[in-house]
Amino acid sequence: MWPTFNRTGVTHALSISGLHVTMVAALFGWLVNVGWRRVTWLALRLPAQKAGVLAACLAALFYAALAGFAVPAQRTLYMLLVAALAMLSGRIVAPSRTLALALLVVLIFDPWAVLAAGFWLSFGAVAALLYVGSAEVGAGRGWRQRLRAWGVVQWAATLASLPILLLLFQQLSLVSPLANAVAIPLISFILTPLALLAALIPWWPILWLAHTVLDWLMAFLVWCAAWPVWQAPAPPLWAALAAAGGVALCLLPRGMPGRSLGFVLLLPAMFWPQERPPAGEAWIDVLDVGQGLASVVRTREHTLIYDPGPLYSAESDAGQRVVVPYLRTLGINRVNMLMVTHRDSDHSGGMASVLAALTVDEVRSSLPENGGVRCLAGQRWVWDGVTFEVLHPVAENYAADGKSNHVSCVLRIEAGDRRALLTSDIEAPDEAALLARAPEKLTADVLLVPHHGSKTSSTAAFIAAVNARDVVIPVGYRSRFGHPKAEVLARYAAAGSSVWRTDRDGAVQVLLKPSAVELSAWRDEHRRYWHGR
Repeated sequence: MWPTFNRTGVTHALSISGLHVTMVAALFGWLVNVGWRRVTWLALRLPAQKAGVLAACLAALFYAALAGFAVPAQRTLYMLLVAALAMLSGRIVAPSRTLALALLVVLIFDPWAVLAAGFWLSFGAVAALLYVGSAEVGAGRGWRQRLRAWGVVQWAATLASLPILLLLFQQLSLVSPLANAVAIPLISFILTPLALLAALIPWWPILWLAHTVLDWLMAFLVWCAAWPVWQAPAPPLWAALAAAGGVALCLLPRGMPGRSLGFVLLLPAMFWPQERPPAGEAWIDVLDVGQGLASVVRTREHTLIYDPGPLYSAESDAGQRVVVPYLRTLGINRVNMLMVTHRDSDHSGGMASVLAALTVDEVRSSLPENGGVRCLAGQRWVWDGVTFEVLHPVAENYAADGKSNHVSCVLRIEAGDRRALLTSDIEAPDEAALLARAPEKLTADVLLVPHHGSKTSSTAAFIAAVNARDVVIPVGYRSRFGHPKAEVLARYAAAGSSVWRTDRDGAVQVLLKPSAVELSAWRDEHRRYWHGR
C-alpha cells in the first residue's frame, strides 16, 4: 500500500498533515461561531467570530497533539495561532509573515527539525503556494478560473517539491499532480470527515460509505502507480539549490522575463550522471546497518549486493531502511546479483524489501528455499575486468546438518593484482577447511572479518594466510554479543592489519583498483558535530 502512495506522491494526504489540522480547526471554529451567535448572553460577552477563532485554535492543538506533533502539523498549528492572534488583536498580518513566524516557532521548539524531509517539503510547498497565490487573486470566480487556479496550485506544489524529492529521495512521481488533484478533495472533504464522524457515531453505513470511497480511490491510485517515476542519482547540494532557484523562476507570473531560464536550472538536478568505477575496478561499500551485514559491490556496468542486512522488526529491515535508499542515492535501480550468504536474520532480513523495491537479475545464496542459485565453491564469473569467485561452501557442507554459519557464502574479488575476501559468518572449522582446500586463494589486501569479530572465528592461522593490510568489521554499536572480541582485535593488531569498524567509522568504502587499494570511512568524509572522535 505505501509503495503505491509513494509512487503517486499522495503520502502527505494520507498521513496526519497540515491540511487535516486546518480542516478540523475550520470545522470546529464554524460550529462554535454558528452556535455562539445564537446564545445572546454569550454573544454579548464575547463576539461569535472571536469565539470561533479560539475554538479553532483549541481544536487544532488537540488534533496536532493526537497526531504526535509532526512537522506539518506543527507548522499548521503555529500558522493558525499567529493568524488567530492577529485577528484577535485587530491587526492584518501578511501570509508570508505568518509562515515566517511559524517557521521560527518550529525551530525554537525543535531545532533539529531541519534534518527531517517533512520540514522542507512542508514549508517549501506552502511557500510556493503563497508565492503563486498572489497571481491568482482576482483571477475570477467562474468555473474555468477556479479550475485554472486549482491547476496552478497542483503545478506549484509539484514543482516546488522537485529539488527536495530529488535530493532526499532521488525520485519524483510524474503522475503526482493528477493523483493529488483527485486524492486531496476526496480525503479531505469526504474520507476524513466520515472517519471522524464514525469515531463519534459508530454507525455501520458511515463506515461502509467511507470504505467504498476509499476503495474507489485506491483503484485509481493503483492505476496511477503503474505510470513511470522519474529517478536519478542524488544531485550535489549546488545542483539542488540551482533547481530551487529554477523553481522560483518557473513560477513567475506569465509574461515575466526569465521563466524559461528556470527550466535550464532544473536540468543538472534531474539529469545528474551516475558515478561508476572505471573498467577493471571494484568499489565495495560495507554499509552501517547495526548488528549485521549489508554490502554493495559495484563494477563499471554491474552491481552485486553481498547480504541485504538485518531484520529490525516486523515492519522494518535494513533492506528498506539502508540498502535500497543507498542504491537509489547512487541512481541504481537494477541489481545484477543478490548474494544472501546464509539464513541468519542479521544477514538475510532485508531480502524481501530489496526484491520488492529493485529489479534483481539473479539471487545466489545458501538458502534452499529462495528459488535462486545455490552458492558452491568454484563458481566464477568476470564483470568488467573484475573476477568474482565463490570459495565456500562445498557440497559436503550442505549435506552436514549444522549451523547455518557453516554454509556462509565466501566471495573473493580480484581486480588486477588486488584482492578482497568477503567471509560473512564462517567459523573456525570453515576457516580450517579453506586453509586445507585452497590456501593460495585466501591472500587478500582487504578482509571482511568473519562473524563480526566473534571469538569463534579469525583464527591465527587464517589471519596469517589472508595477510590483509586492512580489515573491516561489520558490527553494531555496543553489540549485545560483545563483538568484536578483544582477543580477536589483538590478533589482527599483532598481524599489522589496520582495523575499520562500522560502529565507529560508519560505512566503509573500499576502492579495489588494479594496482592500489584505497579505504575511506563515511564519518571521516562527512563528519558532523555530534559524531564522537
